[in-house]
Order: sequence, then C-alpha cells, then structure tokens
Amino acid sequence: MSRFPAEDDLDEDQVIDHRRAGPTVLRMLVGAELRRLREAAGISRGRAGYEIRASDTKISRLELGRTGFKPRDVQDLLTLYGVTDHAGRESLLVMARQASTPGWWHAYADVIPASLESYIGLEQGAAVIRTWDPLYVTELLQTEDYARALVQAVNRGAADEENERRVALRTRRARVLTDPGTVTLWAVLDESALRRRVGGAATMRGQLRHLIEASALPNVTIHVLPFSHGAHGVMGGPIAIMRPPATELSDVVCLPQLVGAIYPDRQADVDRYYAVMNALVVDAVPAAASVRLIEDMLKEY
Repeated sequence: MSRFPAEDDLDEDQVIDHRRAGPTVLRMLVGAELRRLREAAGISRGRAGYEIRASDTKISRLELGRTGFKPRDVQDLLTLYGVTDHAGRESLLVMARQASTPGWWHAYADVIPASLESYIGLEQGAAVIRTWDPLYVTELLQTEDYARALVQAVNRGAADEENERRVALRTRRARVLTDPGTVTLWAVLDESALRRRVGGAATMRGQLRHLIEASALPNVTIHVLPFSHGAHGVMGGPIAIMRPPATELSDVVCLPQLVGAIYPDRQADVDRYYAVMNALVVDAVPAAASVRLIEDMLKEY
C-alpha cells in the first residue's frame, strides 16, 4: 500500500517550508508526490490519464506542477495508485487545495503573460535563485525608476496606468529579498548591463547605488563579468535557476523571454545550463571586487 506522509509524520520545519512556499512550489510538491506514487504502483501516464478523463500529456503537466489540481482528480489518482490511508490522502488533498490558492501576483494578471506566472511563482517561493543577465540589471535588483524606464521602452504605446502596474509588480517582487525567510540571490551581470544608460544619468546613479547597497545584504551576492574577459559560454539571453525550498524537488531552469519564459526540462539541457552558470561565476570578477567596479562606474555619472 502506497502512503503519502501526513503532516504529523513531518518535522515542524518541513511543514512550515511547504506552507510558505507559495502555490507554484506547492503544485510542484503535489505533482512530484503523485508521480512517485504512480511509478511505485507501476501505472503508466496513459492509464492515469484515462482514470481522470485526460491525456498522458496532462498527467505529465500535473506531475511537473505546471497546472492546477481538481480535488476529484487527485482523489481518483490516489485511489488508482492504492493510497488508502486516510491521513495520507487528506494531507495531499489539503496541499493540493493550498496549491490552488492564488498568489499575491495574481492581482496583476492583466499585465503578466501566462508563462511568466510560473516564473514569478517559482521566484517568490525559491530558497536560492541564480541569475545571469547580459543586457539589463536583474529584475529583483532594479530600482523603481530603472524598472519604469525599461517597462516604458519595452511596452511603447501601452497606457501609462498599465505600465505603472508593471512597475508596481516588479518592485513588489523585489521584496522577496528582504521579507522574512528571504531567498538567497546569486546574480551575475555582464558589464554591458551596467554600462547601458537606462533612463538617464540620475536613474543610473540610483541604480548603481542600489546595487552597492544590495550587495551588503547577507543573502545577496553580485558578480560582474567584465568586457575584458572577452567571449564566454553564454552569448545569449538571461538565465535563472530556481531552487525550491523543499529538498525533494529539483531545481528549475528558466529562460525569461520578452513575453514569458521557457523552462527546459530535459536533463541534458539542465546540466548544460548548470555548467554555464558555474563557468560564469568562475569567469566573473569576485564579489568584493565587483562592488568596487560598480563604485568606479558610479563615479562616471
């Protein structure tokens, strides 16, 4: 008989972590456990999909945490997988219901592309975030003025009110760096991201000062990859690797795009991005020296 651990079986820290993780990470937790139970029962995705009147593709999306759960579907799958323990079933059902609770960012749904919703959810529930940004300052480290200048440039023609909601969303996301239970951020910035004058001299002065101040936070580390390094292993767009707070979940590679994000999940691709991110940290200027480099840039404004 398969059995999902009830909350009474978990230590207090594990339960608290799951509840603070947010709906996106909770979906991943429920999905990962459903996959474990399915594989333990020797049942194919196709058979599981048939049980809930869905395709094997939907089962795959459920197990990856890419879509929400209907309580009836979870109940039917648990029955199919042989989970008869009441406490275990109820524990997973409670978590599935919590995973369906909208995150705070859903209030900004009108300015969030569908595929970016998962990105924000992962970001807000992560324990560790590693980023590479070749053109602009990492979004979590942007000042309001810098974010506004970028938002207006990317969304030309949009109403001022709409763009201000985008700015408000971005600045609200940044609170994750200082809220209780803060995430650890390792950001690698290309020198061009700091040299590109966004919003004028005053905006850039404020942004560079903010980076210097943020680097003093115990949970934030900033590296700069200088022009002098030359070519490097990722001459493309930004990368983010999110580590969920639950140890039973794998890290997620995210590739932010203009209108959303891509999530490579083939292991070979994930390994490649890991290698690239590790190489960037090695090639970049050490953290303390990066702060001095930013201070030198500030003098130019």
